[in-house]
Amino acid sequence: MGDRRLQDERGAEDFRVAPPADGALTGRGFPRRIAVIQGSVFHSNMSRKLNIAIVGLGFGAEFIPIYQRHPQANMYAICQRSKEKLDAVGQAFGVEKRYQSFEDLLRDPKVDAVHINSPIHLHASQSIAALRAGKHVACTVPACTTIEEAREIVKASKESGKKYMMMETVVWSREYLYVRELRDTGRLGRIQFVRGSHLQNMDGWPGYWEGLPPMHYATHCVSPCLGIVNGEAEYVSCLGSGRISEARIAKYGSPFSFETAHFKVRNQDVAGEVTRYLFEAARQYQESFDCYGSQTSFEWQLTEHDDPVLHVGGEKVEKVKIPDYAHLLPEGIREFTTKCVYDLAENAHLSFIQGSGHGGSHPHLAHEFVTAVLENRPSFPDVHQSVNWTMVGILAHESALRAGEKMHLPNFRGV
Repeated sequence: MGDRRLQDERGAEDFRVAPPADGALTGRGFPRRIAVIQGSVFHSNMSRKLNIAIVGLGFGAEFIPIYQRHPQANMYAICQRSKEKLDAVGQAFGVEKRYQSFEDLLRDPKVDAVHINSPIHLHASQSIAALRAGKHVACTVPACTTIEEAREIVKASKESGKKYMMMETVVWSREYLYVRELRDTGRLGRIQFVRGSHLQNMDGWPGYWEGLPPMHYATHCVSPCLGIVNGEAEYVSCLGSGRISEARIAKYGSPFSFETAHFKVRNQDVAGEVTRYLFEAARQYQESFDCYGSQTSFEWQLTEHDDPVLHVGGEKVEKVKIPDYAHLLPEGIREFTTKCVYDLAENAHLSFIQGSGHGGSHPHLAHEFVTAVLENRPSFPDVHQSVNWTMVGILAHESALRAGEKMHLPNFRGV
């Protein structure tokens, strides 16, 4: 699990960032030069650096300076079909190696690992191709859109011997790390029930989101529920509710505004509940999970910028200020738990704005991926957790289309 990752906090001797030339921005909102590394920030027994290539430069650009400042990573290459955007980002961040072709990038023997931030329908095919090309893979959520794709990701990772990690933000958010701390110190007691919610109006996002089945993008609410019990789902049952416009229904054949599911954790006496919506309901963004223990229970805040609640027995309730967990990271990337990589809020990716910075998770994700590869250990989540947590949503939607039929998840640990 993520607890096993390297947590060496010995600081830097010489880390400096070269400022952008006269601090100005290009017309596309990118700094002319950002985060050029001039020193080292982290002492480790592992002198080798991992050559990282980022694929997709919308949300993916958020990670460029994090890898640039990570002491065990080399931000080697970027990949984007649009040459104009490729060059704008490359010049902004000082990345010289650039590819318009994903296939050409995979043929580069210097690429150790790829971090995929492409549209959802490309996640599985690009991940499988990269694993088969001998590259380690980090992929933004969800891992896949079909059960067969999930099987092939596991197979490709096993056959290649390369790591696969779904870059799920919530299980590295400060809120999740706080609940994990409650669990690990015994304060929660026995975990009795978990519940997740991801309510997000996707108006204004790229066209491929229009009409997407809500549970096909459910990992933000599923993953913390399963992660906190270090588990995988055995089966799921789901109901759809409401109806979206006919134009949106036509894109994916999914009529539901909301989908809500229950799942059973495999080999545990714990169950969970998750709710997801994408379109045509009035609700502020919420990406949350609740964890109910025999001694203490944690409930996420109902609205942005409020505080979570602890139930500590009887009728006693405490609001809590969630601490930041930047101290778990190498010094050079700690600031990115509270700061967008672009410096200016108006240049942040929409996912960063709506999700309150994804709970400071981005540098934790990058650090977990890099150190898992270099230490040759399972990442959190590992390939099996990644596909299981994704399949909960895939099969939940199938269940909703079948009026709540129970759907069993395949177990690919024997693949």
